[in-house]
Amino acid sequence: MKRLLIIILAVMLAGAVSTNAQFRYGPVAGVNISKLSFNQDLFDVSQAVGFQAGVQAELMFPGIGFGIDFGLLYNQASSFANIGQREVWASQGFGRQKMILHQIDIPVHVRFKWTRMNGLEEKIAPFVYGGPEFLINCGHNKVSGNPGVENPFNYSGGGLGLTAGLGVELWRNWQLSASYTWGITYMMKTKLLDDFSARSSQWSVRVAYLF
Repeated sequence: MKRLLIIILAVMLAGAVSTNAQFRYGPVAGVNISKLSFNQDLFDVSQAVGFQAGVQAELMFPGIGFGIDFGLLYNQASSFANIGQREVWASQGFGRQKMILHQIDIPVHVRFKWTRMNGLEEKIAPFVYGGPEFLINCGHNKVSGNPGVENPFNYSGGGLGLTAGLGVELWRNWQLSASYTWGITYMMKTKLLDDFSARSSQWSVRVAYLF
């Protein structure tokens, strides 16, 4: 995955140099509503609110409205899971648990921005975007049961998501966007049941200021 990211970034930077693309970057922050989607319906799972923060960059190619955005963010993906509904976990003291994943999020999106609006784009310019998000799991919260009982889940090193979103640029610097990310690969598995895994999908709202 690291090699793929290096290749993608190298291609983007080479394209920027060869076409005089407009490069901007700045801080970004936002909130998300995420949910773990297990591959079997064994217990109730509900959404939870998390947050995001980091740096976002944009490469826009003059005259055509197309470009690329990418970044590096901390992402907190959360969800509530009532694993105590199953005796295999209730007997170990587990109940309704809040699951929190601490992730490094590396989005790489293609975007289109409406930039030919007779000068109006200097104040407001809508855009759409989509593409992969590479997620690296850095940690997770403690899932507590009876004393001495270990965490019932194993966690992957990371995963892949696919994002689609839209937004608006205000006064050339501020960008407000909303998106949905579908989890493509699993983020965690139970230790006691084979092939019982979960992907994490989320809604996100972000605000960025690009210099």
